Amino acid sequence: MRKASVVLLVLAAFGAALWWWLGRGGAPAAQVAYKTGALTVGRATQTIRATGTIEPEDLIDIGAQITGQIMAFGTDAEGREVDYCSVVRKGQLLARIDDVTYKAEVTIAQAALASANAKLASAKADVTQATASLRQAERDWARAQKLGVGDALSQKDFDAYQSAYEIAVANLDVCNAAVAQAAASIAQAQAELEKAERNLSYCDILSTVDGVVIDRRVNIGQTVTASMSTPSLFLVAKDLRKIEIWVPVNEADIGEIQVGQEVRFTVDAFPGRDFTGRVGRIRLNASMTSNVVTYTVEVTTDNPDGLLLPYLTANVSFVLAESAPDALLAPVAALRWRPEGWVPPPELEGREVVFVQDAQGAPRAVPVEPGVSDDVRTAIVAEGLGPGDAVITGTMTALEVQQAAAAGQNPFLPQPPKRLPPGRRVR
Repeated sequence: MRKASVVLLVLAAFGAALWWWLGRGGAPAAQVAYKTGALTVGRATQTIRATGTIEPEDLIDIGAQITGQIMAFGTDAEGREVDYCSVVRKGQLLARIDDVTYKAEVTIAQAALASANAKLASAKADVTQATASLRQAERDWARAQKLGVGDALSQKDFDAYQSAYEIAVANLDVCNAAVAQAAASIAQAQAELEKAERNLSYCDILSTVDGVVIDRRVNIGQTVTASMSTPSLFLVAKDLRKIEIWVPVNEADIGEIQVGQEVRFTVDAFPGRDFTGRVGRIRLNASMTSNVVTYTVEVTTDNPDGLLLPYLTANVSFVLAESAPDALLAPVAALRWRPEGWVPPPELEGREVVFVQDAQGAPRAVPVEPGVSDDVRTAIVAEGLGPGDAVITGTMTALEVQQAAAAGQNPFLPQPPKRLPPGRRVR
């Protein structure tokens, strides 16, 4: 018991002395563990990062203008039944709607046109007859006028000749009107026939472009109804060798997006592969979601090998600026870190600095001129610094030092920088 008490007293005395020594600032600066990062050589690219969706450049929604049952599908360019991913040509049959009713309507319209033509012929014959009657009435009326009312011609007969002439003139006018009416009936019947024939042609659903069937929305036996809106049957992408990416960009960043600007993007389907494009258009119809205003930016790019499929998610980076390919790069955190309570001397007032450790391990400020920055490193110009030099990015807690030592790591060696999450931008 006495031995244990002595040990406890010694430990307590040592702890008190250590607390007093640290409290009076007697601990050397070298005992502080700093997080460091190494300077490297490379290219820094300042970007705006966003997520978009790959869309076909031209997407045609092919629908039906009539109501009916789908009876059959056509064949694609390879001779197979039209389905998803079928390659089709302009004018090629995609599907056929039941045409029995529409054929009957064409027959009815043809009969109506034939009837109208017959009525026109009859009306023209009536005109000929009325013209002959009028000529006879003219002659009779002319003779009656020469004779006049007297012993040879009574007043009654004189009036009769006059009335017959006037009736013949009116009959001719009626016949001419009948001819005009019959001609109008023919035009109407002709229009009805053209309408019926056009509706019959709509039974064949044809491709309006060369392209690929992205979506088939009907099945054989299904009835489509064309009423207030046109039913959609097929979605055909005109040319998948050229695609677009629709990217919603925050209103705070849209001012830095310009038509023709370089864009780089990746897709999860092909990790490790980078693709490039250009800003094609900035749509003006902004949208608001949860009080956040975004504008849709259309990015155009070529897809010659067809790797990029419609509706893939693209991780897009709009390139704002780039450094030289051999620029000296420092971790972003190194430009932000300052020792606690540090006050810049007059010669460093207003200048950007990074900190390195001097021979005693204490932080020493080095002035730098920062340039282009991405979300990991910043291009700098600094005298006395070169690739491989370690710059301070932060301090380590005692727990972090213990954990690093337990893991067999040297906490004083430069640590790799941590990448910021997508959507963050460093200027």
